[in-house]
Amino acid sequence: MATEFVGIDPETDRDHCPTVWADAEAQEILLQGWKPSTETQAECEATSPANGPVPDGEAIVRLPARMIPMIREACDAVERAQLR
Repeated sequence: MATEFVGIDPETDRDHCPTVWADAEAQEILLQGWKPSTETQAECEATSPANGPVPDGEAIVRLPARMIPMIREACDAVERAQLR
C-alpha cells in the first residue's frame, strides 16, 4: 500500500489527532477522526439511504472543518494518480 500522510489537525494535542492520508495506488482516502455521539450516529443512520446501521467494518467519523484543505489535498493526490 502506498499510503501518503497528508495532514493532521493543526490544533491537535497529539492525543486526539484527526489525520488524513491518501493511498493513490488503492485510489482511497483514509481519515482518522472522532467517533460521533450515539445520538449523531443514530441520526446519520436514520437519514442514510443505506439499509440498516453502519456495518462493523465501517465507521462514521467527525473531522473539524479546519481540515478541509487537507481532505482536498488527499482527493487531489488520488485523482492525480488516476490520470497517470
